[in-house]
Amino acid sequence: MVKKILIVRTSSLGDLVHMLPAISDIAEHLPQARIDWVVEEAFAEIPAWHPAVTQVYTVAHRRWRRQWWSARVRAERQAFRQQIGAHDYDVVLDMQALLKSAWIVRQTRGPRHGLNWKSAREPLSSLFYQHKYAIDFWQPAVIRQRLLAAQVFGYEVSGAPNYGLQAFMVENPVQDYAVIMPSASRDDKLWAADKWQRIFSYLLEQGLQLKLFAGNEQEAERARALIADYDAGQAQVLPRMSLTEVAQTIAAARLMVGLDSGLTHLSAALSRPTVGIYKASTPTRTPLISSAYTASLGDRGQDPAAETVLKATQAAYDFGRQQDTGVWPL
Repeated sequence: MVKKILIVRTSSLGDLVHMLPAISDIAEHLPQARIDWVVEEAFAEIPAWHPAVTQVYTVAHRRWRRQWWSARVRAERQAFRQQIGAHDYDVVLDMQALLKSAWIVRQTRGPRHGLNWKSAREPLSSLFYQHKYAIDFWQPAVIRQRLLAAQVFGYEVSGAPNYGLQAFMVENPVQDYAVIMPSASRDDKLWAADKWQRIFSYLLEQGLQLKLFAGNEQEAERARALIADYDAGQAQVLPRMSLTEVAQTIAAARLMVGLDSGLTHLSAALSRPTVGIYKASTPTRTPLISSAYTASLGDRGQDPAAETVLKATQAAYDFGRQQDTGVWPL
């Protein structure tokens, strides 16, 4: 009988959001099992949101790799090895299939499960697993993770994805604003300012305030430039917040329009009507999946037209208006 499960999936924000339905599936089919999770320190809040996760262990590969052999980093890695190695697991499941996640798996005590050579993003990682599984790569990430978990634990995937974030929706009543994610880490993901203005004009006409996210000062400057012609009551750039505060802000929004980013996928997971704009990535693998209205527009090298995004934004707003209680369906 499986009693203790360790999930290894360290990053990034969107990928962690895509993991949550698989955790819900495991908890449903193995309700007595304890589920622990290893994650990158910057994203430790995300696994903790899910009610089925008991223990969250953190690593710091993004920080460690800059000074891997320094005394401080060696001490932190040793502390992690001692912490994770103090527990025996019935299943250690690497759901990332990278060499960095395989390094984590090697520190654990328990049978190691992961993707096989043909299915793993970094095939060499499969050499570190005792039990290997084939999952088609070109399908939505949410489905891929659910199918992997189902193979490991011996059940069939059924029903719509459950992200386990219902508490956010209950605790954050919907307010009259729209959240916007106009920034990205890469310039080829950015959408033209004149196109954003068409979306902003429509949302303001509906009486919604605009709240723009920005991850750093450069992104904040870009966001401020986009709303330079509006007063503070109409639009604002939000300050840096914790991931939990970001989730609370999104949970209370009427809708979200954003570039393909972790926050846009979080909005879909929180059952917010969500419009995603794809320019440098494909929605084939990472479409927005939600119980609310979503639109995943554009593709790699295919810039969605302003009219296309506007129509989807109108549909998202209309979907939200149909909700009687102020809480989206779970």
